[in-house]
Amino acid sequence: RQGAMTKSRSQRPSSVREKDMLSSSGELENVQLKPSRETSRKKLCGYLNKLGIKGPIKTWKSRWFFYDENKCHLLYYRTAQDINPLGSIDLSSASFDCKAENGEGVFEIRTPSRVFTLKAISKQAMMYWLQQLQMRRWEFCNAQSRFPVGSSQLVNEPLTGRTSSEDFLPPVKTPTEAVGLKAASLPAPQTSTALQNISLKHPWTEIQNTVYNICGSKQLWGNNGNAFSFSEFQEHPENLDEEQEAEVEAGCAGEGIPEYGRMNWVRKARWMNSGLPGLPEEVARERNPMDKVSVLQQQILTLTEEVKSQKELVKLLHKALEAAQQEKRVSSMYLTAAEDKDRLELVRHKVRQIADLTSRLEALEQEKKELEQILTLRDSHIQELKEHVQLLMEKNHAKQEVIMTLTEQMARELSDPLQEANTITAETLYKQQEEIEHLKDDIDAYKTQNQFLNSEIHQVTRLWTSVAENEKALLMKCACLQARNCQMESKYLTVLRKLQEAVPGLPSSHAELVRNLIQEALQWDVKEEAEEGFNLNPVSEYDEYGFMTVPDYEVEDWKLLAKIQALEIKSNNLRSQEVVEKPLRDRWNSVGELSPSAELKSLIRSGIPVEHRQRVWRWIVSRHCSRLPDHYQRLLRQSKSTEHPACRQIELDLPRTLTNNKHFSSPTSQLIPKLRRVLLAFSWHNPAIGYCQGLNRLAAVALLVLEDEESAFWCLVHIVENLMPADYYSDTLITSQVDQRVFKDFLSEKLPRLMAHFEQYRIDVSLITFNWFLVAFVDSLVSDILLRVWDAFLYEGTKVIFRYALAIFKYNEDEILRIHDSVEIYQYLRFFTRMIMDGRKLMNIAFNDLNPFPMKVLRNRRSMHREELEAELCELEQIKAAYVKERAEQGPQDLKEVVSEEEEEI
Repeated sequence: RQGAMTKSRSQRPSSVREKDMLSSSGELENVQLKPSRETSRKKLCGYLNKLGIKGPIKTWKSRWFFYDENKCHLLYYRTAQDINPLGSIDLSSASFDCKAENGEGVFEIRTPSRVFTLKAISKQAMMYWLQQLQMRRWEFCNAQSRFPVGSSQLVNEPLTGRTSSEDFLPPVKTPTEAVGLKAASLPAPQTSTALQNISLKHPWTEIQNTVYNICGSKQLWGNNGNAFSFSEFQEHPENLDEEQEAEVEAGCAGEGIPEYGRMNWVRKARWMNSGLPGLPEEVARERNPMDKVSVLQQQILTLTEEVKSQKELVKLLHKALEAAQQEKRVSSMYLTAAEDKDRLELVRHKVRQIADLTSRLEALEQEKKELEQILTLRDSHIQELKEHVQLLMEKNHAKQEVIMTLTEQMARELSDPLQEANTITAETLYKQQEEIEHLKDDIDAYKTQNQFLNSEIHQVTRLWTSVAENEKALLMKCACLQARNCQMESKYLTVLRKLQEAVPGLPSSHAELVRNLIQEALQWDVKEEAEEGFNLNPVSEYDEYGFMTVPDYEVEDWKLLAKIQALEIKSNNLRSQEVVEKPLRDRWNSVGELSPSAELKSLIRSGIPVEHRQRVWRWIVSRHCSRLPDHYQRLLRQSKSTEHPACRQIELDLPRTLTNNKHFSSPTSQLIPKLRRVLLAFSWHNPAIGYCQGLNRLAAVALLVLEDEESAFWCLVHIVENLMPADYYSDTLITSQVDQRVFKDFLSEKLPRLMAHFEQYRIDVSLITFNWFLVAFVDSLVSDILLRVWDAFLYEGTKVIFRYALAIFKYNEDEILRIHDSVEIYQYLRFFTRMIMDGRKLMNIAFNDLNPFPMKVLRNRRSMHREELEAELCELEQIKAAYVKERAEQGPQDLKEVVSEEEEEI
C-alpha cells in the first residue's frame, strides 16, 4: 500500500503539472514586473544570530532580519518564510557598537530601553550590516529633521554631509551569501535542537507563522493550481539574479504587496524555479553550481524526512489493520454460530481470554516494578563503581605525571646543557611568535573597531549637534515670544494704572469696570502661570542673594505697580538670557588669573556673574587691604570684654537692615549675629568713626556676597577707608554734604532741562540722593542692578556713584518733566529708582552717554565746595556762639521774672 501511495504521488501526469503552472503564470503576469533596475534599491535583510536570554541561560538564536525604511525599524523573524515578525528594533535613536573581545562577528545595537546583541557569520558581514544600518539611520534622521520653524536659519538649515563612514572606514563589499533577498532561498542556519530556535516569548506569533507556512506549502504542492507557477521562467532558463529580484520587488510594490510578502514571494519563486522535480533543465542551467547543490541537498533532506514519517505511518496502519481483521474474524464466527449455546460459549471464551490477559498484565506490571527496582540498584552500584574507577584513574594520572616529570628531569640532567638551552630557546621563540601573531590579530580587530566607533561617534555627534541647534533656535524663539507677551501684559497693566489714577473723574459704570479689571489683574499670579505652562526663565520670589524680586507694597494703589515690575523683570531676563548673559558668562569663564587691565574693567562694568562675583570681590579687597593676622579675632575679643559706646545704636539698627532680604528679615536669621560682630569689630578698628548709620547696610551686602564675616569686615574697611573720602561717615558728614553740591553741579551740566525743572518747582534733590551716596544705592535699586553698581564701585571708586546717580535721572527724565506739581514730584522721586528694570540700558547711560567724566574734575570740585562749606560752617559756628552768649547774658534776669510770677500765683 505504501508503494502504491508513493507511486500515485510520483506518477502525477505532466499535463496536470503544466496546467497548474500555466494557470498560476497568469497570476505572475498580473504582478506586472516592470524594469526598475535604476530606481530600485537593495533591501537590507539576511540571517543573523540574536542573543536570547532564558533565565540564567544565554543562547544564540537564528533570526531573519529585515529593515523597514518607512519606520526605521529592524524587524526580525524566526525564518525568512514567516509572515509575522517576532519583534522590532527602533534604529532612529539607537547607537551601534562592536567590541573585539566579544568574538568575531558580534556587534550591539543600543536603544534607550534595551541592548540587542547580534552575531553575523563573518567579520565582513558584520561590518556590512553596521555600515548599512548607519547609512539607513542617517537618511531617516536627515529626512525627519527637515521642518520649518519661523525664519530661523539654524532650524531651516538641512543636515548636509556624507551619509556613510567613508572618512573612517572604507565601504565593505556586499556578502551576497549572507545578506539580501538571495539569502532567503538558502537553507536557514541549523541549531543543535529543534526547540532552541523557537521563541517562547511569542507563542501566538510562532503558531501563526507555522500555520501560514503549512498552508503555503500545501498550496504550493497541491493539485488545485493555486501555487505560484513559473512557466514564464521556464522560457528563460536563467535563475533570478539580483537585477531580476529588483524587478520582482518593483512589480510587487506596484501591486501593494507588503515587504515581507514580497520577500517570501521572491524566495518561493527562486525555490520553485531551482528545486521542482519537474524542471531538470532549469536546474541544469543554474548559473552557480554551489547554489544548485545546496538547494538539491535541502530538498533531499526534506523528502527523506517525509519518507521516514510516511513509513512510520504505514507501520501503524498495518498493526491497526491486523487488529481489525482479527476482530472481524471473531465477529464473523459469532454471527455464523447456529445456536445460542455456541454463541454463549464464544462469549465465555472471550471472557476467559480477557481475564487471562488481565492477570498477565498484572504479572507483567509487577515484574516491571521489580525490574525497575533492580535497575535502580544496579545504576547506583554502577555509579559507585564509576566514581571508584574515576578516583583510580586520577591517582594513576597523578602517578604518571610524577613519573613523566622525573623522567624529563633525568633526561635534562643527562643531556648536553647547550642542547637544553637551544631547545628552551626554540620553544620560547615559537611561543613568542604565536603570541605575536595573536597580538597582530587583536591589533587588526581593535583597529577595525576603532574606525567604526569613530564613524559612529562622528555621526551621532552630528545628529546631536543638529538636534541641539534646532532646540536652541526653538528656545530662543519661545523666549522672544514670552518676552513680547510680558511686554504686552505690562503695557496693559500700565494702562490700567493710568485709568486707576483717573477713576475719580470717570462715570460710575466706567469706574466700576476699571476696578474689576484691576482686581482681576491683581489676582493673576506670575508663579501660577509659570507652573501651568512652559516657562523658560521663571521669576522666583527671591534671587540668589535672598532679595525679594518683586517688592511687597503695603499701599493698595501700588500693588498694580509691583505687578508691572514683575512682568518687566521677566521680560528683561528672557530677552537678555541668550543674547547678553550667556556670552558675558562665557567671557568670564575664559578669564584665568585676575590682573588689572582695560578688558577686566570693561567686564566688571558689564556685571560679574553670580558664580564669579565672590572671587572677584575678594581679589579687589585684597589688592587694597593687607589683612593683619588675627586682627579680626582680636577685635572680636575686645568687643566681648569691653562694651563700645556705639553698641546700643548698632542693636537698634540691626532689625532695620535690608528688610527686603530673607536673610535679615527675621531676628533669628543666621546673618544677624555675623553682622553684629562685623560692626562691633569695625567700631573698635576705626575709633574716629566708630559707627554711623548706613554702615550696617554696607556690611550686610558684603556679607551676602562674600559669606565669610572676616572678608565682609575687610570689605567694609576698604569702602570706608579707601574708596570714600575722609570724614564721609564722621559726625558732621561734611564730605557727604560736599558730594551733594558736586552732584548738583554735574546735574546742571549733564541734564540742564531737568535741573531747571527742579529749580522751577523748588525741588531739593539732595533730600533724595543723600542716602544714595551714603550707602551706595542700597535699598534704592533692585538687587540685580545694585550688585552690578557695586561691582564697578569696588573696582573704580566713588566716581561710579556719580555716574549711576546721573544715569538714574537721565533714565527717568521724560517722566519727571511731565509732572508739574512739587508734591507729586517728591512722591515720584521716593520710589522711581525701584521702577528701573533694564540694567543694561542704565549701564550704557552711565558709562557711555555721560562721557567724558574725568576724575580730576571731580576732585577739583570737591575741594572747591569743601572750602565753601567749611566757610559756611565756620560762619554758622560764629552766629551760634554769639547767640549762646546773648542768651547767657539775658538768662538770669528772665529767670528771676519767671520765678517772681510763680511766687505771685502761689
